[in-house]
Amino acid sequence: MIEYRYDTQLLIEGENLDEDAIHDYFVKHFKGDCLLAVGDEELIKIHYHTNEPWKVLEYCASLGEICDIVIEDMDRQARGLHG
Repeated sequence: MIEYRYDTQLLIEGENLDEDAIHDYFVKHFKGDCLLAVGDEELIKIHYHTNEPWKVLEYCASLGEICDIVIEDMDRQARGLHG
């Protein structure tokens, strides 16, 4: 079984975004791995493996508008299932 089941990806559009602060918040508040938080003050790309993607969405939505949201169940993928 996969330790962190959901591959969570999204974009945050906003103002005065700080990729280092976002990265540090993730590390401190969420359980997961494979964190990628990159971008600039107006657009940040997030990639994160977690078991609680709704918490990631809630936090990111508090920073700005979120879009291009993709949440994939890696456990289902590993078993060859779709959807």
